[in-house]
Amino acid sequence: MRLSLSSLSVSSPIKTLTLTMPLTRVSTRFRSSVTEASKSHLNSTTEHKEENQRRKRTRESTKIKEISNGVKSNQKIYKPTASLQFGTLPDIEDFIYVKKSSSSQEQSTSIQLGKAIAATTVSEVKVKPPENWEKLLEGIKKMRCSGEAPVDTKGCEKAGSLLPPKERRFAILISSMLSSQTKDEVTHGAVERLSNNGLLDPEAIVKTDEATIRDLIRPVGFYPKKASFIKMAAQTCLEKYGGDIPSSLPDLLSLKGVGPKMAHLVMGIAWNDIQGICVDTHVHRISNRLGWVFKRGTKQKTSSPEETRVALEAWLPKDEWSPINPLLVGFGQTVCTARFPKCGICGINNICPSSFKESSSPRRKPMKRNSIENID
Repeated sequence: MRLSLSSLSVSSPIKTLTLTMPLTRVSTRFRSSVTEASKSHLNSTTEHKEENQRRKRTRESTKIKEISNGVKSNQKIYKPTASLQFGTLPDIEDFIYVKKSSSSQEQSTSIQLGKAIAATTVSEVKVKPPENWEKLLEGIKKMRCSGEAPVDTKGCEKAGSLLPPKERRFAILISSMLSSQTKDEVTHGAVERLSNNGLLDPEAIVKTDEATIRDLIRPVGFYPKKASFIKMAAQTCLEKYGGDIPSSLPDLLSLKGVGPKMAHLVMGIAWNDIQGICVDTHVHRISNRLGWVFKRGTKQKTSSPEETRVALEAWLPKDEWSPINPLLVGFGQTVCTARFPKCGICGINNICPSSFKESSSPRRKPMKRNSIENID
């Protein structure tokens, strides 16, 4: 084998060693060096794997010791029922479930309502009252002193005001069922027509055909369905309550056409039993504009009257639960309207977080061409 050295350019300090040997010997030696490097790498990888396995066995051993002593998590205690092998994870059959007993104070209280509506109690959720809520409420009360809103003279509580208690309760129920998605003036007119025809009595309603009831209550919103719901409610009141109305929230909600808003309204007016706040579209809208309600754990507005009810009940004093509905309804009918709120004449526009943020003057909207899909 011959070795020869050849100089590179002056700029390079490195000299190249040129080997003259058979190609087969170079290839063999090169493969040998690669094989040795691979073996060294594999040995280090194997040692790394063994180290990881050793650490894993240590963790499993610690976990088994914790399990053998009983690990508490979320009021549950898990204990092994069979011997566990070292280095293996336990199976699900190796555990028994023991529920930790809790006192009645720790248990959450909730009322299961009809139609799968859960009414959250006040004791479950407590939040800090919003800032300036008392000043806002006092300002609204001052604006409502005039009593000029439709709800003040034609609200549901005015139905059957001259009737005996039992008959008046039924009239309040019918008026509440008609009030959904309907203005107070329209609802009041429908109740008056039913009264003039002697149909504020459950037995009379049952004997009357649905078409007649439908014609009398028109044009309240969804009057065909409401006529059917009224007949069914009258039948239930006769069969189950002797002509009276249900006296509990779940029983009221079991009637078709009666939602949470109506049920709380009837309980308060008919039975003088305030179990929650009656939240309609006005209370829902104004509570959000005033910054009184948010979705739990967020600063987002509530998206439904039921969410608003739960949020309000979490901080509003209970002596305000009954008057808050007619107060905000009248305020929404006269000043804080759904479209084009009259912030300019509002007495709390200096502290209201939503004042002048919505358009107060109507804008022309482009005409929409009617199609078969837009016709009911």
